Amino acid sequence: MIFLRSRPDLLLLTPVPPSMREALNPHFELHDDAALDASSRIALASKVRAMMCNAQSVVTGAQMQKWPALEMIAVIGVGMDGIDLQAAAELGIRVCNTPEVSTEDIADHTWALLLAATRQIVHAHQFVQQGHWLKGRHAPTLRFSGRRLGIVGLGRIGSAVARRAQAFDMSIAYTGRSPKPEVSYRWHDTVQELAANVDFLVVCASGGPQTRGLIDEAVLQALGPQGVLVNIGRGSIVDEAALIKALQTKVIAAAALDVFADEPHVPQALMDLPNVVLTPHMASSTQQGLLAMLEQTQKHLIEYFAQAELPA
Repeated sequence: MIFLRSRPDLLLLTPVPPSMREALNPHFELHDDAALDASSRIALASKVRAMMCNAQSVVTGAQMQKWPALEMIAVIGVGMDGIDLQAAAELGIRVCNTPEVSTEDIADHTWALLLAATRQIVHAHQFVQQGHWLKGRHAPTLRFSGRRLGIVGLGRIGSAVARRAQAFDMSIAYTGRSPKPEVSYRWHDTVQELAANVDFLVVCASGGPQTRGLIDEAVLQALGPQGVLVNIGRGSIVDEAALIKALQTKVIAAAALDVFADEPHVPQALMDLPNVVLTPHMASSTQQGLLAMLEQTQKHLIEYFAQAELPA
């Protein structure tokens, strides 16, 4: 095990479980951002050398400049679109995340959402719970196996989703920044073209300006009245107003969302729809996955500062 000679000051932008505090305490001087007042921030400004945050945290360039000793931002999770990476690079601040440890959990959740939306699991549960079965059978749902799956963003998570699709005898197509010659899945140049040729459209892309509003009215029209949309990427990728309209008017059959444009605020119109499945940005949130992310984040921090202690 690596032990640090000094105890660098670490600012916690997100709460961490007691077990992680216990593991970090021998190595770092911990400060909870939520507990700091103005005078404490001034006193710590020249001392804090690292920040720990989660994938929903926002750290702007202006915030970074308030901590002139800052060397590292450690993210518990995959997403880093809330962090101004360009500003961090210009200020010489290293940013790290934990992309590998949650891939399988997120892919599992994607399939749970897709199955739930396609087979109307939540609606059927309520149908039984509310006594409607006593009055007649539930309406037929959509077939799942053997259908056409489209993936927007064939990175680690998209690839894990595609592997699972093979077990359901699905044909697989994708789009993204560029084709991947190492895979046999069909490539489409645009999201709209992909949507027009699949039954299920799964969004696994990263957030940011390049993908903002990528899933718009035209894409939803192309997906069609038996199409199902799943988003486990970022809420900003889907035009929520266009999606609500498409669901209300049956332009698409259903949607399943784990991410939203203004979390944790979800539009009431979206929550009122019967043809949606909504989860609270929890795709990576398994007990085992969270533990692995915390351990990986801790490792990043300790290894970085251990290296910094070595003589030049």
